Amino acid sequence: MTILFAAILISCGDKEEKNKAGFSYEKKTETKQTIKKTETVPASKKTDLNNKGVGPITSMTLDTEINQTMATHGADVFKKLCTACHRADKKFIGPSPIGILDRRSPEWIMNMILNPDEMVQKDPLAKALLIEFNGSPMANQNLSEEDARAVLEYFRTLK
Repeated sequence: MTILFAAILISCGDKEEKNKAGFSYEKKTETKQTIKKTETVPASKKTDLNNKGVGPITSMTLDTEINQTMATHGADVFKKLCTACHRADKKFIGPSPIGILDRRSPEWIMNMILNPDEMVQKDPLAKALLIEFNGSPMANQNLSEEDARAVLEYFRTLK
């Protein structure tokens, strides 16, 4: 008799369970939000051939043929002054110059070499590069236009 009485109490139970928070006979449907991840292209990979940068070079025309004498001089300047932060074949403290002329105008490259301080203050692409490379600004090596042009010619030889 005790067992029967206990079974009746358990089966009838307290009806308050149905009113407790989170308990419902209604079918719940979950809504999922889709968050689109935007692929951001790093500044070192962006292409902007129209930006001439900020500095003394406003117009420049490159010969179709690479001047080997100038490129050799540019390679020497690059090795002496730039390899502390740049590697010709890979990203280092600063970006690799391989393919730079496919992504930047010759004027922008020259202005970045000759005028890096003002470039990182005023040029949006140079600012983005500064952020991408952990706030390491390009050192002003105080190159002459002739040496900077030779470095640019050397960059043309890099593939």
